Amino acid sequence: MGTLALTVLILTIVFALAFNLANGWNDAANAVATVISTRVLSPAKAIAFGAVLNFVGALFSSEVARTVGHSIAKPEFLSTATFLAAVIAAPIWITWCSKRGLPNSCSHALLGALIGSVIVSSGELAGLNSEGIGKILFGVLICPIAGFVLGYLIVRVVAVLAAAARPSTAVTVFGKMQLVSAGAMAFAHGTGDGQKAMGIITGALLSAGVIHEFVIPFWVRIACAVVMAAGTSLGGWKVMKTLGSRLAHLRTYQGFSAETAAATTILLNTLGGVPISTTHSITGAIMGVGTAGGIKAVRWGVGKKIVFAWIVTFPVCILAGALMRLLLKLAGI
Repeated sequence: MGTLALTVLILTIVFALAFNLANGWNDAANAVATVISTRVLSPAKAIAFGAVLNFVGALFSSEVARTVGHSIAKPEFLSTATFLAAVIAAPIWITWCSKRGLPNSCSHALLGALIGSVIVSSGELAGLNSEGIGKILFGVLICPIAGFVLGYLIVRVVAVLAAAARPSTAVTVFGKMQLVSAGAMAFAHGTGDGQKAMGIITGALLSAGVIHEFVIPFWVRIACAVVMAAGTSLGGWKVMKTLGSRLAHLRTYQGFSAETAAATTILLNTLGGVPISTTHSITGAIMGVGTAGGIKAVRWGVGKKIVFAWIVTFPVCILAGALMRLLLKLAGI
């Protein structure tokens, strides 16, 4: 391997880990915002709790990593430089949104940037793999809807059960149950989002000839898990405030319902190799739970801002990934 090829590979790994750090920072809110807003855990304890389970979750399964690093495009167009362009573009957008409290989709930022990079590498849309793109589009469509519907249904059932108990008893019981649901949400987040950087790094190693089949090296799993946990520990406080209190005020049984709905949506898709957005899932679930208490229980003005971030993320990052790949080409990479 030449000096330039080695340098590009190292930069791809570094930027992929930077993406994972930004992902953990932005999506920390997805895992623990509701458990903080219902005051089951203090912010510091919730962040530590989420970071540990993010780490554990990131070591579980490999299907999403394969979709991102192997199935999104034809192998000849998945060069190390293609991956590098994507992981440079995506964290910039994620960080910009996080600083403004917008819970954008880290998944769509990365996948959009990778699609844009592949298009420039191949020079045509035909370079994309229809199977991988199909999984991405399925995730885009199904996650917010599934989160909303599941959140609405689960909270209706839970509300009936809670109504039969004393208010103080219900708060205590669902407070404890929310620890389980928040843990499941943090684990699911690590499982789904932790694999995306693993897929990028493994794909880059494969294209560089360092490995000869798409099998995630153990050190890649550990590195991505550690960095995601570190990102989660940084907080993402503005996003957390948006999801935890500004979108809808939740009680413990509602927080439990939202987390259970989102975690279920994420894990089912992850096991099928669908790279979904945890932000879509938990936001949809919170809105479904809030709607069950009446349309006015949800602050739809805040919801519109979140939806706006979702809508613009994909096209903006496709353009950013394409531009970055073009710049790398001009630089001879």
